[in-house]
Amino acid sequence: MLFDSSIRKELARSFGATLVVLVTVVMTMMLIRTLGQASRGSVSPSDVMLVMGFTVLGQLPTILSLSLFVAVVSVLSRMYRDSEMVIWFSGGQGLVSLLRPLLRFAWPVMVVIAILSLGVWPWANAQIQELKTRYEQRSDVDRIAPGEFQESANGSRVFFIDKDSPDTQVGNNIFIAASSGAKESVTSARSARLEIRADERFALLSQGQRLESTMGQPGLKISEFAEYGTRIGSASGAATEQLAVKTRATHELLLQPTIPVYQAELGWRLGLALAAINFVVLGLALASVNPRAGRSGGMMFALFAFVVYYNLMTLGQSWVGAGKLGLPAFMLSLHGGTLALALAVLAVRHNHWTLRRLWPTRSAT
Repeated sequence: MLFDSSIRKELARSFGATLVVLVTVVMTMMLIRTLGQASRGSVSPSDVMLVMGFTVLGQLPTILSLSLFVAVVSVLSRMYRDSEMVIWFSGGQGLVSLLRPLLRFAWPVMVVIAILSLGVWPWANAQIQELKTRYEQRSDVDRIAPGEFQESANGSRVFFIDKDSPDTQVGNNIFIAASSGAKESVTSARSARLEIRADERFALLSQGQRLESTMGQPGLKISEFAEYGTRIGSASGAATEQLAVKTRATHELLLQPTIPVYQAELGWRLGLALAAINFVVLGLALASVNPRAGRSGGMMFALFAFVVYYNLMTLGQSWVGAGKLGLPAFMLSLHGGTLALALAVLAVRHNHWTLRRLWPTRSAT
């Protein structure tokens, strides 16, 4: 049908253009954010592009939903502005009849959003967490750059090493300043090598001296050594830390119905999929052109509705996580209420209902 095909083609063009713009903007923002994390030592500089890619991949459900919403509102607003809607209405097409071509265009996007939110979102978060954890759990010697003073992972030691040897397990001209409570020590050595003993990594210093002092007490202890060993971490860089809630698979969240934080995360993922459906109906209900409000008035109102909707999703997630609200009640009140409100507005506009028609007043006799 000409009516359906023309709308779907224009929706595809608008959706594609909006998606490219939003992805470009989000990639730029995520690149700046990731570079900031790398400068603070939270992310390895070599993993900046990977972290940025996984972050953008995790944000794709929101980007696709916004692109779909903007495409629906912009296309229908243009049709109102160019009087095309008047032509379609005069041909027997009502406002509700637009819902079918909109859903036929949007259902593949909705399926992609559901897959991304339920499957790809936790996987991308897990990959980012793994990269950060691997970088944070690297040994103190791995943190050292030749000729630069570097701080240890826990901030208790400062290192300096001159790695003029091609062997990565050997270094020369070592300097270590450490503090533990009231005690402070300064250790220097001509050379050092790494060894693994009983599943622990040790740095064995050779030909050096150690200065020890205690705050509040006079005196300085000086000792020289031919070889001195200090533990710098475990042999394997992997750590048995509990994964964050955002990295949990969706089926794991479903198996824990009594944990509020799991239910909150599950509600967020399901909400991303349900929001796409609501945005199509809401876009059809809100799309109109007011000549007094300008050409961008409807779009600004739609963007405001999008921001409010997602802020309510975030607020509801925090309430569910804190145990103040149950997940079924939250999903029904927000997503079900939004769908009911959008359908009510759509019914009012489709049937041209007014207060005078609903409650007619009797003329005075």
